[in-house]
Amino acid sequence: MNLPAVLAALAATATPPAGAPFPPPLDSYTGEAGLSLWGVLLHRAQAEPLNAVATALFLLAIVHTFLAPRFLAASHRLRERVEAAQGPGAHSGKVEVLHFLGEVEAVFGIWVLPLMIAITVAKGSRTAEAFLGGVNFTEPLFVVVVMALSSTRPVLSFAEALMGRVAQLGGGTPFAWWLSTLTLGPLLGSLITEPAAMIICALLLGRRVLDLDPTRWLRYATLGLLFVNVSVGGTLTHFAAPPVLMVAGRFGWDTPHMLANFGWKAAVAIAVSNLLYAAVFRKDLQALAGRAEAQAAARDAGARPDEPAPRSPAWIVVAHLLLLALVVKAAHTPPVFVGLFLFFMAFHTATAPHQQPLDLRAPILVGFFLAGLVVHGALQQWWIAPVLGRLDPLSLLFGAAGLTAFNDNAAITYLASLVPTFDAAARYAVVAGAVAGGGLTVIANAPNPAGQAALARYFPDGVKPASLAAAALAPTAVVLACFLWL
Repeated sequence: MNLPAVLAALAATATPPAGAPFPPPLDSYTGEAGLSLWGVLLHRAQAEPLNAVATALFLLAIVHTFLAPRFLAASHRLRERVEAAQGPGAHSGKVEVLHFLGEVEAVFGIWVLPLMIAITVAKGSRTAEAFLGGVNFTEPLFVVVVMALSSTRPVLSFAEALMGRVAQLGGGTPFAWWLSTLTLGPLLGSLITEPAAMIICALLLGRRVLDLDPTRWLRYATLGLLFVNVSVGGTLTHFAAPPVLMVAGRFGWDTPHMLANFGWKAAVAIAVSNLLYAAVFRKDLQALAGRAEAQAAARDAGARPDEPAPRSPAWIVVAHLLLLALVVKAAHTPPVFVGLFLFFMAFHTATAPHQQPLDLRAPILVGFFLAGLVVHGALQQWWIAPVLGRLDPLSLLFGAAGLTAFNDNAAITYLASLVPTFDAAARYAVVAGAVAGGGLTVIANAPNPAGQAALARYFPDGVKPASLAAAALAPTAVVLACFLWL
């Protein structure tokens, strides 16, 4: 008796057969020649009914993101009633559930649970495991690492000194800081990647502008500008913006190509949008100068003369910048940038007297948000690809911008790269539209959740999606006009 053969046969019978792959490859859909767009979508939904289920759950997750501020506000009202009835600090399960449902960073992760249950029920646990194991989580991991590094005191001090030189040309007022940060910071993203630029700009804007309690609309205008500018500010190179990175290799685009076709237009759009909003909110921004002087006087009055402001030694700043540069260089190799992050944590602990406490809550929550978005986005190719494939370049430009508001723009450009009929004009249009629409919602561009998390305390009832979209609409239109006519 051949014992190994018997054991192999027993193992084969004990292991359930793997289910059909899910999602089905795009080239597995046949018999669609001559069908209308609706006919193609109906055919694919009938061929794989789980497609429709996955998209329905994705749409519910999007609706949840729009309702998250309402859940958050409801939790605050209920907490006040509970504390009024039971005393300060009283706990309530309902309050905690509502607050959890109001955390935007948790939304897509929450909706991954019913998605995985649906796949398991329909296809079996092995198919569900195979699908989840095939999802690429490199981008969420990278955002966690680069957020943690970029928000450290040495990196922020360096960025603040760099942008402060430009702000001093305008007198160092909050207006000057607002303009310099929203102009230079997003363009810096073409070198240090968009996630790093987002967190640096958000923290500087918070410290130099939003801490002064500006009007509600100035807060939203700042957030909308930040999201749009960062989305297009990474297009000067081929490696910094996620939607460009997804297609640069397939399209044969390098940094000179990006600079000549996208980068200079993006820089013009950023300058025009900032000047437009500076004109609209001129009085609001100028009013912040008096508050800044009052705050500075209060700090000076309460400061001890023998207590200098905390400052990191130059060698620690250099070490942080070097680690950030190495992480950016290894952005597509998780074992490398995760290993560098572990080294950074050890270095941070060893140099604790010169550091601020490392807060990983916001980076981890943002990573969780992006991981959930990546899981859901991987199942939308069945309808996005045929929609994009049937648009002319002009419709593709506006269609990609619109679709980006409801899906990560990197997913849009990646799926567009799979359409074999795209020529140079179509490729330009889909990437231009995707980066232009990257500021309309928090899910439109991977760095947006990082910026929202960094500025969350300035929006106590949560960021209202409609207000964000309204604030981002004008700069989005400016970007589209620049990409279309320049």
